[in-house]
Amino acid sequence: MTTTAVQAPPARRRGVVVTRVRHTLGRLLVTLARSVAIFVPVFLVATFVTFALRSMSGLSPARIQLGEEATPEAIQRVEAQWGLDRPFLVQYWDWFTGVLHGQLGTSWTNGADISTLIGLGLGVSLSVATFALIIGIVLGFALGALAALRRTTWIDRAITGFVTVISVMPAFVVGIVLVAVFAVGLNLFPSAGYIPVEQGFGPWLAHITLPAIALSFDVVADVARQLRGSLVAAFRENYVTGAVVRGLSPRRIFYGHVLRNGIGPALATLGLKFPALVGASVVTEWIFGLQGFGRFANDSAQAGDVPAVQGVLVVSIVLVVLFNLIVNLVLARVTPASQRGV
Repeated sequence: MTTTAVQAPPARRRGVVVTRVRHTLGRLLVTLARSVAIFVPVFLVATFVTFALRSMSGLSPARIQLGEEATPEAIQRVEAQWGLDRPFLVQYWDWFTGVLHGQLGTSWTNGADISTLIGLGLGVSLSVATFALIIGIVLGFALGALAALRRTTWIDRAITGFVTVISVMPAFVVGIVLVAVFAVGLNLFPSAGYIPVEQGFGPWLAHITLPAIALSFDVVADVARQLRGSLVAAFRENYVTGAVVRGLSPRRIFYGHVLRNGIGPALATLGLKFPALVGASVVTEWIFGLQGFGRFANDSAQAGDVPAVQGVLVVSIVLVVLFNLIVNLVLARVTPASQRGV
């Protein structure tokens, strides 16, 4: 009798733990299934529109390779070599099946494999963007939480003013100032170039620090503002008042109730920021001498290299969808509203 009474509570606790784990996994699987269900049609439509850009642009590899004075016969011969004389849907299907296998085509300008070219630039941009995102998350969450905890005080006003100032500072201006001060003036960081992490973590980190800081300002400002606003709103909810009445400590109220309910908008902001950091850093890459993804996209567009531009758009679509999927999974795990299916 006593043994049964002693063994029952652990068994019951194990059952509760198993139930919670199953519930969490089920919720994550539902979120994943919904995201995939959205991703498939969006990807199909986006790739179709992306491929249709070539037909709408009127560009041809013959014009790039032969020049504007090429004869119609020569143009027809080059386009036949590239398979552009086939029906549009046939061309799209061949290109789309190649995309599914990771083959983005061949460059019109130099005949190189586009997947290889994008991979080289994407490694640089992902390194800088990931570090910039880490800086933005750490500083943004710290400033936003501090402003919410010290709301209506001079600390709140100072943080609000600071994030307002850095939000309007262009990344290329910040980059020039960082190079002038920390690279040229203090000689603490290299002014330009990139070294892969395989050649040493220290040199790699030194080369991506300044461009990452330049790109992180916008992330810091948006995350801090979103988090501050949502946390202040969460502090006014009835469940916080109830927690105070029950005698819960301020730390437990903040981390267990306020932060979990107010973190959603800030996380949703990150879903759009990371792909933008990867693809929208052309000027920053020029300033720091980086051959990244954004610079490759800009050079391809200026050269009229349509297959390369199509490859850039496909990779951008995948980055946006994948990172938003990660954010949705985190939201489903962290926020109480998502756990209730709201």
